[in-house]
Amino acid sequence: MLMKNPLKIAVLVSGNGSNLQVLIDQMQVGKLPIEIVAVISNKADAYALTRAKQASITTFVMDKNPQGKTYPRAEFERLALNALQPLGVDLVVLAGFMKILTPLFINGVQDELNAPMINLHPSLLPAYKGLHTHERVLKTGDRRHGCSVHLVTTQLDAGQVLSQAVLDVGASDTPATLQNRVHELEYMLLPRTIDFIARGVIDLTNAGEPIVFMTN
Repeated sequence: MLMKNPLKIAVLVSGNGSNLQVLIDQMQVGKLPIEIVAVISNKADAYALTRAKQASITTFVMDKNPQGKTYPRAEFERLALNALQPLGVDLVVLAGFMKILTPLFINGVQDELNAPMINLHPSLLPAYKGLHTHERVLKTGDRRHGCSVHLVTTQLDAGQVLSQAVLDVGASDTPATLQNRVHELEYMLLPRTIDFIARGVIDLTNAGEPIVFMTN
């Protein structure tokens, strides 16, 4: 059970960082009892880094080594763990992080940092693990779609689901419109789930059925 105030959070990103911005905004106005102590990116050009710097949040980039070559996965993960080690992180959040993590990092967060890790995924897990979720939903004709926040384990998108936000798929939806609609749900779901974790509403040591938010 995590009931710390503020909850120290590290966020891993790869791109634009719109979900990170939501967390920053709510943290700054006192709506979320969190302190974002670090943002780590595997892409040097990720706009999420700019968002973090504008909020005076410490950033780390593990993209290319001094020889200009992209870090091998194991080296990236060890560098990321080393960066997080002294920060006293309570929770690691994957928000638009597009690199599949190995047991080295996943177990390292749990064993070395003694912290849980959560991921925001654009589908109603356990359906549609992996990529291209919006296209796959439309192809199969599912009438419900949404996003999930789940605990990260060594199995891809297979950890305990903590929360979900659900929408109805419209007859005129395209992958692009569905993506935009799910993004709007993500901006609600991720901060609310983190707030529930911080306040002990969601107990990560004994999580039951996911909390589900239905939308129109």
